[in-house]
Amino acid sequence: MLHEITLNVNGELHIVPVKSHHTLLTVLREQLGITSPKRGCENGECGACTVLYDGKPVNSCMVLAVEAEGHVIETVESLAKNGELHPLQKSFIEHNAVQCGFCTPGMLMSAKGLLAENPHPTEEEIKHALAGNLCRCTGYVRIIDAIKDVADHS
Repeated sequence: MLHEITLNVNGELHIVPVKSHHTLLTVLREQLGITSPKRGCENGECGACTVLYDGKPVNSCMVLAVEAEGHVIETVESLAKNGELHPLQKSFIEHNAVQCGFCTPGMLMSAKGLLAENPHPTEEEIKHALAGNLCRCTGYVRIIDAIKDVADHS
């Protein structure tokens, strides 16, 4: 059965037909062409598909698209403004925290959610916020340093 829903993604409204079992990840990638949330484990374990859902990080593979109607969804595509990278994006580059890049969108969105809630987190709070995001390249030290740098300068 198809449901027509309206999704607020990165400040734009999208009317999309979805099946009851489609996840937010599937709709973002396959129907809206938003590819920063990555398809990883599809079990909510790796964090590669992390987006902000009303400002809070969630695994988009675990959210049914029909549940997202009426909520504000943000992906990495929303970070840069007027051609200017977001401070987190700049810091990830400066700290060489990108490596292969597969986990980067999820890490960035988890970090953005954390800093919105807690602009000056401790290292332990950063680690806790990133606990649901796995990095295959084991770049955690650089990622944490990049987030700390933004927190220290905000």
